Amino acid sequence: MNTPPSNKADAQSSAIPAWLFRVALVFACIAISYLAFTQFPENGPDLGWDKFNHAAAFYVLAFLVDFSIPRTRFGLAKFGMLIAYGICIEVVQYLLPYRESSFEDLFADMVGILAYLLSTPILARLPLLRARWRLNPS
Repeated sequence: MNTPPSNKADAQSSAIPAWLFRVALVFACIAISYLAFTQFPENGPDLGWDKFNHAAAFYVLAFLVDFSIPRTRFGLAKFGMLIAYGICIEVVQYLLPYRESSFEDLFADMVGILAYLLSTPILARLPLLRARWRLNPS
C-alpha cells in the first residue's frame, strides 16, 4: 500500500532535487533559444515537422518548470511564463531575416503544455517522479 510521507521533508528526500530540474531548465532554454534563433541547414536537428518540434520542446519545458518549482501547482503563473517565452521566441524570429514567426507556432507551444498537463496522471505513478505530487497534490 502506498502511504504518503508523514511530512514534506520526507517527500522531498525521496524526490529528485528541484535544483537539478532548474539546471536542466536553464540548459533546455539555452538549447531551444539557440535552435530557434540560428540558421540551421536543412539536415539540422528536427523531429520531422516544425509544429511537432514546438510541441515537444514546450512539453519538456512544462515538465521542467513544474518540477523546478514543485511546491506550487501548474497554474496560470507557470503557464504564463512558458507562453511569454514562446512569444519572445516568435518576436525574435520575426526580426530575423532567415526565420519566420507564426501564431501556429504559439498554438503548437500550447499543445505541448497541454500534453504535459494531460500526462501528469501517468507521470504521478512513476516512482522516481511521484514525490512531486506528494509535495503539492494538484
